[in-house]
Amino acid sequence: NMEKDNQSMRKLVLFMHLSLDGFAADLHHGLDFLTYDEELQQWADELVKTVGSPVYGRTTYQLMEGYWPFLLKKPDAARRELEHAQWVENVPKIVFSRTLTEATWNNTRLIKDNIPEEVKKLKQQPGKDLVIFGSPGLASSFMSMGLIDEYKLTVHPIILGKGISVFTNNTTKSTLKLLDSKTLKSGVVTLHYAATR
Repeated sequence: NMEKDNQSMRKLVLFMHLSLDGFAADLHHGLDFLTYDEELQQWADELVKTVGSPVYGRTTYQLMEGYWPFLLKKPDAARRELEHAQWVENVPKIVFSRTLTEATWNNTRLIKDNIPEEVKKLKQQPGKDLVIFGSPGLASSFMSMGLIDEYKLTVHPIILGKGISVFTNNTTKSTLKLLDSKTLKSGVVTLHYAATR
């Protein structure tokens, strides 16, 4: 039954915060422009529950590896931050990079080549979804390869003017179907799309 097979496949989902003009970060990979409040935090917490493995490109992986493990050692860290730090420490992580020689962070797998085949294999494994966190460079090359199944985006009420774009290097047209959208009190709009194949 093809339908059933499709249901059991894990999806590759891009989770990304964006400015209105499509930037995923400022030029220093900073996210200071985000309007993060309790409502958006709850939305993100719900999204984390759908994640079997976080997926990173090299830059984001190195930023995360330099942040979360150290937070575990901080006695004054906020409870929610600590819970996320513990989750991200133990969950099976995947980093895609041609230039990284090894990934030493706990429970991390490094994939260097045969990317479409490796992603296909990952999608066939049981478990929750594969979710790309940020990683604009990786996201745009995965878009070009047609590997992303769903997009969970938040659009923030700000025009940055310059920054790191997720869309400019993508070379493939992809038609999307809107599954869900919410307008938060802060003016942030959340968008959930599926790529139609």
